[in-house]
Amino acid sequence: MIPPVYLRYVAVSVGALGFDMSLFLAGLAVGIAALPASVAGYSAGIAVHWLASSRLVFGDRLAGHGAGRRRQQALFVVSAVAGLAVTAAIVGAGQYAGVPPLASKLAGIAAGFQLTYALRRKMVFA
Repeated sequence: MIPPVYLRYVAVSVGALGFDMSLFLAGLAVGIAALPASVAGYSAGIAVHWLASSRLVFGDRLAGHGAGRRRQQALFVVSAVAGLAVTAAIVGAGQYAGVPPLASKLAGIAAGFQLTYALRRKMVFA
């Protein structure tokens, strides 16, 4: 049986990814270059993910205001960067190996998702 916390995390992640992609595509539509549009979307997605997962997924583990909350927020960003690094490594390895980019990206997203969930459950919201 899949734990409810994991299902809530999946739902929050899909929502944050949708926000990220929407901002990215909107940026492209108004003439913003791909890299800054991607960074803006990813950054906004992290903020949305923090707000949703700290309340809807791990609300019972959210630190009170102050140093404890700031520590959680910093660790949350670190976990996001770790997920991004895993995704980038898989996409890069896929490119080197001749794997189609979309397949590499999907594999990277899956691996990054599992890593960030584990980090957030065991370290950020411990």
